[in-house]
Amino acid sequence: MKRENRNILFYLLLILPLTLAAQNSEYSFNILRTPYSSRAAALGGNNISVIEDDITMGMHNPALLANVSDNTASLSYMTYMSDSKIAGAMFGKVFGEHSSGAISARYIDYGEFDGYTEDNIHTGTFRAKDMDFSLSYCYLLSERWSGGVTGRFLYSKYAEMSSIALGVDLGVNYYNPNNEFSLSFVIKNLGGQVKAFEEKHEKMPIDLQLGFTKRLAHAPILISLTMTNLHRWDKADFYNADGSEDSFGELLLKHLYLGADFLLGKNFYASLGYNYRAGKELSTDGNKWDGLTAGAGLHIKRIKFGISYSKLHVSSSSLLFNLSYSL
Repeated sequence: MKRENRNILFYLLLILPLTLAAQNSEYSFNILRTPYSSRAAALGGNNISVIEDDITMGMHNPALLANVSDNTASLSYMTYMSDSKIAGAMFGKVFGEHSSGAISARYIDYGEFDGYTEDNIHTGTFRAKDMDFSLSYCYLLSERWSGGVTGRFLYSKYAEMSSIALGVDLGVNYYNPNNEFSLSFVIKNLGGQVKAFEEKHEKMPIDLQLGFTKRLAHAPILISLTMTNLHRWDKADFYNADGSEDSFGELLLKHLYLGADFLLGKNFYASLGYNYRAGKELSTDGNKWDGLTAGAGLHIKRIKFGISYSKLHVSSSSLLFNLSYSL
């Protein structure tokens, strides 16, 4: 691709979300905040820059689909709060030398609930669910640059109420294989609701993210750092439960996801991560170690398996499993 076209892409990625920042919402569309990849979940809960033949990482940054093998299928399953469960499936395909794509579907079942009227009269039970259907495309811009886009169709149904929304993610990645350095920039959740619950429209949780991954020079360790919500630095967006204000250092930490991969042999890795914000906001006893995450992965011929531990809700911890197979 010509340099002029690459520059246009970068300008669009930088300027477009700034015009939409006021539309951001921090509390709606919960399915968009749960990790899809066990690798990303283990690295603090979010990662957009690890270079790996892992199709699930393409859900965090569509530009990473450039590293995925042809005809790869993947299944995922995650335990969530209380009786809630999350399941998903993906399939990726390579088109020629420069293009690749993926299709995915994910489902959150929040379980069964008892319904009551305002007069406390039991009306029976109902279920609540969220669904996310997406189509992704990635193009290899040069030997070191790739760009990608993901379009999403979101559907929610709680009892008799339903909601429909459309969203778009845009991502770019730079990777230098000589020093194993990867740099990514992603804009997530551009779009809005087509149909709202009781006509009360909620805003999409737009998120600007910047991240890098670097292998240490003399050790089989990958260090990753991901920054989120780069367009939002208002302290009011990151309040404490007790109403206190953060210092600048605490505010900065609430934007960061830190992680390290330990490459224990050619086909096995172990990961550790930390999310300061999760540790502070999800802890019930002041223990900030609730933001600690961990995971591991195994690659045997065409099969890849990953597992991670994290805490996404104050009531319980979560386990995320990924199983991929290259056909």
